[in-house]
Amino acid sequence: MISTQLTLGPVYYLWDGPKWRDFYFRIADEAPVSRVIIGETVCSKRQHFIDPYMDEVAERLEAAGKEVVISTYALVTLMRETKKLRAVAAESERLIEVNDLSAFMYLDSRPHTVGPLVSVYNAATARLLKTRGATALCLPPELPMNSIAAIAAGDPGVELEVFAFGRVPLAISARCAHARSKGKIKDNCMFVCAEEPDGLDVRTLDRQPFLSLNGVQTMSHTCQALLGELDELRRAGINRFRLSPQDCDMVAVARVYRDVLDGQLDVQTGKARLNAIYPQAPLSNGFLYGKEGAAFVAAEAGD
Repeated sequence: MISTQLTLGPVYYLWDGPKWRDFYFRIADEAPVSRVIIGETVCSKRQHFIDPYMDEVAERLEAAGKEVVISTYALVTLMRETKKLRAVAAESERLIEVNDLSAFMYLDSRPHTVGPLVSVYNAATARLLKTRGATALCLPPELPMNSIAAIAAGDPGVELEVFAFGRVPLAISARCAHARSKGKIKDNCMFVCAEEPDGLDVRTLDRQPFLSLNGVQTMSHTCQALLGELDELRRAGINRFRLSPQDCDMVAVARVYRDVLDGQLDVQTGKARLNAIYPQAPLSNGFLYGKEGAAFVAAEAGD
């Protein structure tokens, strides 16, 4: 059987530099993940918070045997963002993860990975990206099971990964709704998004939470948790699963997924542990079943 691996995606939220560094130091020392994506993805204004720690974080992760991949911006609209993207493509000796197709202008078909923010909805697109240098694709989290299986069956020639844990990234904008919600504008936001290191709840008129704001990014309120579906996804040909960092004990989250994958933990117990580790948001898996993303459908096997 092909070995099943876990990836830790980039931190989407604004955490201060020391917290961000210490988070990855612990991941390096304790988390059963084989690939770690680091770098700013959501807002270029946040870049200076993590820049002083990038090298030591990458070196610590690699010393622990993790593969390090450098993330790029999900939306490139400003000259400083273009310059940063060009510099990362030209100077980084590590794999780069593409989150916006503008990165292809500077990668020149060098090997790279493709993140879940790029719309890969069929095997033909996956094969096309392979011709541009993609070695691995994290499929968009909104894909249903039949689409994932069809892409895998299409033999695109790249490693396929599924977004298995975390608030779902739904949209990104040139404007910052997070800042506007606090009476600020994007150009003078005062980094108010740091006040919610796990996202700001958006509520309906009857006060029910249904989305989460993270700076210019809109995310789900619920946390996608594909735990009972891991075996079905493996049978479909998926052997890598992505965990997206939330403001909780991600080492414990990774251990739950690793133990379920290895048959050391049953799904029901694993789900209970996830609820205890991350009580801030209800778990969901609706997208995989072709339903509303916020739904939770009990898996036939084990849940």
